[in-house]
Amino acid sequence: MYMNTGYLNHSHMDFKDKSRPLVVGSCGTYRLSSHPKLPTYRPRGRLDYQIIYITAGCGHFHFDNVDNETIVPAGNIVLYRPKELQKYEYYGKDKTEVYWIHFTGNNVKNILRQYGFPDKERVFQVGTSMEYEQIFKRIIIELQRCQDNYEEMLVLLLRHLLIIFHRELTREHISKNEYLDHEMDNAVTFFSENYNQNISIDDYAASRGMSVSWFIRNFKKYTGSTPMQFIVEIRINNAQMLLETTTYSINEISKIVGYDNQLYFSRLFHKLKGYSPREYRKIRNRF
Repeated sequence: MYMNTGYLNHSHMDFKDKSRPLVVGSCGTYRLSSHPKLPTYRPRGRLDYQIIYITAGCGHFHFDNVDNETIVPAGNIVLYRPKELQKYEYYGKDKTEVYWIHFTGNNVKNILRQYGFPDKERVFQVGTSMEYEQIFKRIIIELQRCQDNYEEMLVLLLRHLLIIFHRELTREHISKNEYLDHEMDNAVTFFSENYNQNISIDDYAASRGMSVSWFIRNFKKYTGSTPMQFIVEIRINNAQMLLETTTYSINEISKIVGYDNQLYFSRLFHKLKGYSPREYRKIRNRF
């Protein structure tokens, strides 16, 4: 097992410091290859905050209850707040590598909120990056060497780390939104171009690799209508236009917009427009 650590003023004591907004207390790294197990158990937690970044393998965490187990893979950070139960293990068989940092201060909660870490969440997916590791290593060196103004440098490095975590969390959120917008745009285009065909919402969702419930829910958020409501609205609006501008029969218009059953079409038109197709055409012809 490889380890490298650094502690503020070379003290291993757990502490709380409210004299400054942010104070870095310690930082380190563990790398397991053959060592069977590295457990941590703090039933009453610590006085400070802790971030654990998993850069390889995984960690086995027990949040809130020692009997629960959550396996957190590489590319995630775990955030512990003061006095939270801490129980977790790293295993040699997983070839786990982690970096950790402890910090305190009188404004930590607001700083974490500022950088996109909600109060109740513990696990955040930030991906793996050499930049993260380089910053952790610099913090360890600063703690070990204790050069001039090193405590201020530690705070700057921790803020740097939080900022790039936040950028990654934000980038992931934007990426998800872009995917969602792209899929909903595709659906709107498809339904608009094929509204008069026999469209199966289930088949469409499956063709895009989406569950039907997820697709319908997000399509409604995006357009304000369910997929079928959206299609029906296009059909009836186009039927309305044909009634106003052409001499096609009601039966012909019904088929043009996608309904083989004229009676069903007429009932639907009346429900949405307040008039039957025949009544609507008569009213429009008066003008």
